[in-house]
Amino acid sequence: MASYSKFLTARYSTMAGATAAACALLCLLSKRRKAAALQGTEQKEVKKDRAMVDRVFVGRICRILKIMVPRTFCKETGYLILIAITLILRTYCDIWMIQNGTVIESAIIGRSRKDFKRYLFNFIAAMPAISLVNNFLKYGLNELKLCFRVRLTKYLYDQYLQTYTYYKMGNLDNRIANPDQLLTQDVEKFCNSIVDLYSNLSKPFLDIVLYIFKLTSSIGAQGPTIMMAYLIFSGFFLTHLRRPTGKMTVTEQKYEGEYRYVNSRLITNSEEIAFYNGNQREQQTIHKTFRKLVEHLHNFIFFRFTMGFIDTIVAKYLATVVGYLVVSRPFLNHAHPRHQNSTHAELLEDYYQSGRMLLRMSQALGRIVLAGREMTRLAGFTARITELMQVLKDLNSGKYKRTMLTQEKDTEIVQAVPLIPGAGKIVIADNIIKFNHVPLATPNGDILIKDLNFEVRSGANVLICGPNGCGKSSLFRVLGELWPLFGGCLTKPERGKLFYVPQRPYMTLGTLRDQVIYPDALEDQKKKGISDQVLKEYLDNVQLGQILEREGGWDSVQDWMDVLSGGEKQRMAMARLFYHKPQFAILDECTSAVSVDVEGYIYSHCRKVGITLFTVSHRKSLWKHHDYYLHMDGRGNYEFKKITEETIEFGS
Repeated sequence: MASYSKFLTARYSTMAGATAAACALLCLLSKRRKAAALQGTEQKEVKKDRAMVDRVFVGRICRILKIMVPRTFCKETGYLILIAITLILRTYCDIWMIQNGTVIESAIIGRSRKDFKRYLFNFIAAMPAISLVNNFLKYGLNELKLCFRVRLTKYLYDQYLQTYTYYKMGNLDNRIANPDQLLTQDVEKFCNSIVDLYSNLSKPFLDIVLYIFKLTSSIGAQGPTIMMAYLIFSGFFLTHLRRPTGKMTVTEQKYEGEYRYVNSRLITNSEEIAFYNGNQREQQTIHKTFRKLVEHLHNFIFFRFTMGFIDTIVAKYLATVVGYLVVSRPFLNHAHPRHQNSTHAELLEDYYQSGRMLLRMSQALGRIVLAGREMTRLAGFTARITELMQVLKDLNSGKYKRTMLTQEKDTEIVQAVPLIPGAGKIVIADNIIKFNHVPLATPNGDILIKDLNFEVRSGANVLICGPNGCGKSSLFRVLGELWPLFGGCLTKPERGKLFYVPQRPYMTLGTLRDQVIYPDALEDQKKKGISDQVLKEYLDNVQLGQILEREGGWDSVQDWMDVLSGGEKQRMAMARLFYHKPQFAILDECTSAVSVDVEGYIYSHCRKVGITLFTVSHRKSLWKHHDYYLHMDGRGNYEFKKITEETIEFGS
């Protein structure tokens, strides 16, 4: 036992502890490799996202900075200058506090009450100014984060809400799965990260420059040079080890977006899911998505643990060791000319001042090295924001990328008609809709009708009928320019003169008035010279006049999707149609929850005010309100004819 106790000295205990820690680290590394092997497929998918600190990253940052700082003289530039000035002042405050703290300690050791009181009062007098500098720095950083977020968010939403880009991103292009995640959380994290990086890099660089200047005059240029050499070496070493951080950040945000999406789907479709009693199935979906996120976060946390272990040693402790070695040289070398005639008190004061400056310099070097960790994480956010910007640019220029799937039965048709999005021509003309040799095809590449030809002029209502999946809704999407034109020539009015009324009308957030005039605002209503009394007549036309008193007037704000019944929402959509008075209107089963007599009045009023209708309906009672019918059989054939007394009516 005595020999065993002798073995467990402080030195051997430390060695044993270090050995145990190394073994534990190796075990954790082995566990992480196994987990990474299980997720090999997912890692391959992430490989396409280049998220590293390199030339590409610098180019992306510069591109985004031009958006967030658009001019030389702007509010953002002012905050950047404010932060730079406060960083300089804060560094000088740090140097002054080191020097003042040293003389205070020297006065205490020298038992000089007079010097102690003088320098202590100097410190007390300087406290408000130092505190003001620190809080000005925080204020500037927070305001700059907000300004960057406002600029970037406005730019992205201007692109996202341009024409029908928001629709195309979700329905035509499959590169961005969760744009809401990118436009909200990722933008905020990117702006916070880049501003924090500006502060975390600027302050240490400034500290290093000033401390080098001060230390060179006291211990010579060799010491700071050694510290800078260590900075460069450790920086390259740790940057190489941190390369996976960017890719893991991209994957984390992707999984966060998927988890948020499945939860929002549950809220959006809660009624349908409740009717199906699908809570157990939805719970499985949510748990599966959440488990995938948690597994990735476990791996990411462990990676940060291993990197934190190495970062702390290299950037903190070894930097301190190098600092001690450098600062000790003039003191331990008895032949050094600096301290040959110095007293003990002078040696102590010089060591305190030089040592603290060198310690602060080594800490600044460590912060720069550790800032590389944040820079690698920033590379992940930058890759996602840049991808979103590129997709928005492509969609706004008429380009989209989507996996093209074509059924074997359509092979001959596809070879005869090459599927080139945007190959068709759109001609804008009033009071006419004409399809001239237009192939009706889905964005996925499936051709529904090879060659569509018909012409409708204002005043001739058209009834569109056919089985589900025959292309009725596809026709309207092409007509509304939501889907690309793959060929031929489409003649139609401009977008504002073509109105679409779906089976489930959209009710916007806002007042009762907003439901009638949507997408116009109150200012647009006033410019058109339409009074609230005219709006009341529109509601009376669809037998909704009583709703004005029931809900408390035009300025009443409700959740109209829940307040209005299905039939009321359909009639509200028809009142909206009367307000806009377009040349053509597409009615997609939009009166299915309305009684036949109200439906007949609505169609008669549309003809009276000069609105030409394209109607999708299975009701025989509507045939009398139309002049032509377009029948699609679902096998690529169609029939466009005038309705006569001999016409056989489809429907019920």
